[in-house]
Amino acid sequence: MNENPPPTAAFDDLLTANAAFAERFTLGGFDGIAHSGVAVVTCMDSRIDPLGMVGLSPGDAKIFRNPGGRVTAAALEALVLGVHLLNVQRILVVPHTRCAMTAHTEVELRALIGEKAGTDASWQGFHVVPDQDAALRADVAAIRSHPLIPDTVEVGGFLYDVDTGLLEHRA
Repeated sequence: MNENPPPTAAFDDLLTANAAFAERFTLGGFDGIAHSGVAVVTCMDSRIDPLGMVGLSPGDAKIFRNPGGRVTAAALEALVLGVHLLNVQRILVVPHTRCAMTAHTEVELRALIGEKAGTDASWQGFHVVPDQDAALRADVAAIRSHPLIPDTVEVGGFLYDVDTGLLEHRA
């Protein structure tokens, strides 16, 4: 028998909030496709509201988040699935201003994380972004050139300003 361990008290506030959320939950029954035909690859930064920043609502888009909003192998996998199975016809790649992934080199970040973790982190990759514009152009090109993403899919690269909420088309 597979029993789930009871949650620790560290999650009590979140579970209480979830119970309140579930009481007013109206999003059940969605089919899982992107009703606006949009996918967004963006950063995990909590200052970003990926749906709200482009006027969308739950069910309208597929969202893929990671540090720096990079188009990684996992992001490409998600985009291929989105295009072929989930109605994705437009893809936005959206890094942002004042991103922590632009503030350090890979070596610096490994040292910082290693110090905070109290163990060697030299083996961990973090996909730092030394040149945000170059990275954005490369990420957009990776999507456009992917053999499983057809040319009919529109791809754009945008920089999100966390202080104004505005998107600027960059690639």
